[in-house]
Amino acid sequence: MRTGISTGCLYPVLTKDSLEILSEQGFELFEIFFNTFSELEPDYTDRLKRILERGRAEVCSIHPFTSSYESFLLFSAYEKRFEDGLRFYEMYFRAARRLDCKYVIIHGLSDLFSYISHEEYFRRFMLLAELANKSGVTLLQENVYKHIGNDPGLFEEMYSFSSGTGWGFVLDTKQAVRGGCDPCDFLRAGKDKIKHIHISDHDKDGNCVLPGKGIFDFDDFFSCLEEIKYTGDVIIEVYNSSYCETEELGDAAGFLRKYTESGRN
Repeated sequence: MRTGISTGCLYPVLTKDSLEILSEQGFELFEIFFNTFSELEPDYTDRLKRILERGRAEVCSIHPFTSSYESFLLFSAYEKRFEDGLRFYEMYFRAARRLDCKYVIIHGLSDLFSYISHEEYFRRFMLLAELANKSGVTLLQENVYKHIGNDPGLFEEMYSFSSGTGWGFVLDTKQAVRGGCDPCDFLRAGKDKIKHIHISDHDKDGNCVLPGKGIFDFDDFFSCLEEIKYTGDVIIEVYNSSYCETEELGDAAGFLRKYTESGRN
């Protein structure tokens, strides 16, 4: 396993500036959290690529800024909007390809809407995944609080729906905690389709904090990763309210490397 970080940890610092700051701190593995349309253009992704090349770094995943819009754009009862949404999300897939990135992450359907059945949701997700595959990237479903993925049972159901290789799951530990779920239950439900991890810690009140600063049981969690034979990356993803100084992010990475570089996996 490798330890990396999301540029979203520095939001609302500009994406390219976040990448530069974190690269200068020694990070070599990133999730790029895009924040607006112009950042998907080739000239902008080329600027990001030059920063990565200077730091001998790479991108393993990208996160769309339109996550909160996916219920309406991709998973409503209006089929034509879904067809247009497919073309829209091609921009993310192309951006990921330009950055030599493996994964694009979606939140999916919000609990606030009940436009379609689970079966229809899975069908559309797989069509989106096929489109991602054509660009050479893999689509991942994230577990997100108050969304369709906020239930290990959904992971099991989705796993049974398709055995194809061109899609997978991303587990976000803070989202599992917010939803009152054990993160390890998602790992066991998703099995070999768990491709990516967003990791954080939390305090006794459930607030998101940096790894090593809270009460999260990392020993148990990494044992669960070993149980499912996980070999992917572990990406620090927290809010800017989760720390005081950016230097603390490097300390958190050092804490995690005791697990990711221990030879357990």
